[in-house]
Amino acid sequence: MYDTTDRRRRFAEAAREERPDLALLCLLVGAEADAELGEAGVDAAQIELDRLAGLLPFAPGSPQAWASATAALLGEECGFHGTPADYRRLDSSLLHEVLRRRRGLPILLSVVWLEVARRAGAPVYGVALPGHFVVGFGDPTGAHALVDPFDGGRPLTDEDAGLLVAGATGAPLSPALLAPAEPLEIVLRVLNNIRAWAAARPERTDVQLWAVELSLLLPSHPARLRYERGQLLVQRGDFRGGAAEMERYADIVAAMEPSSAESVRRQARSARALLN
Repeated sequence: MYDTTDRRRRFAEAAREERPDLALLCLLVGAEADAELGEAGVDAAQIELDRLAGLLPFAPGSPQAWASATAALLGEECGFHGTPADYRRLDSSLLHEVLRRRRGLPILLSVVWLEVARRAGAPVYGVALPGHFVVGFGDPTGAHALVDPFDGGRPLTDEDAGLLVAGATGAPLSPALLAPAEPLEIVLRVLNNIRAWAAARPERTDVQLWAVELSLLLPSHPARLRYERGQLLVQRGDFRGGAAEMERYADIVAAMEPSSAESVRRQARSARALLN
C-alpha cells in the first residue's frame, strides 16, 4: 500500500518522464481514491492491459481493420462501454475500477483502448473532443478511423465527430480538435472530471482537494488551481494553509490582473482572521 508522500512522489516523477506512461499515471490517480490499491494492484491492472493486448490479432492492417479488431475484442467480447449512470460514479474515472467493471466515462474507456491497442502495436491516439473523448487509429492528417469506446467502439466519421463537437459547443469541428492528445493532457482532463464530480458534492471536498493537488504536480497546469486549492483548504478548516496558497496565486497573477490579485489577497486576510 502506498502512503500519500510516496504516491505523490511517484506521480510527479512519472509525469516528468520523457515519455509519460499514461496507464501508470491513471492508476496512481486511482491509488489516491482507493487506499487499498497498492503497488500490487497497480501491477495487476498493467498485467490485465497486457493480457487484453495479447488477445488482439497480430497486425490486422488498415486503420479500419485495427479499429474493427479492437472493437470486436473490447466492445463486443469484453463488454467495455458506458451508460449515463456512469457519469454519477467516481469509480468511472478510476482506471483500475474501469478494468474491473468494464464501465466508465468516455475518457477512461478510451484510455483502456489506447493502452491495449498500443501494446499490440496499433497506430492509435486519443482525440480530446469537447465533452466526449474518442480514439483514432492511423494517421490523424491522412487515412484514419475514429471510434467511440463509450458506445462499445462504434465507428465515427469526421462528420459524426463534428456533430459531437456542435452538440457540446455549438461550434464547427476544426482540424485541431482531431489532433492526438498528449498523455499529460489526458491525465489533466481525467483529474478535471474528478474535480467536477466532487464539486457537485459538497461533502466530497476531500476528493476535490486531492484531484487539485495531483493536477498541480503536472509540469503544466492552470495557475488558477492554486486559488481553488486555497479555497478548499479554508473550507476544510486549514485557514493558514489556505491563506498562504491564495497569496501565492495572487503573486502569480498580480502583474496581469492586479485587481483580481488584490481581491484574492483580501480573501486570504479574511481566512487568516478566522484563526483569531
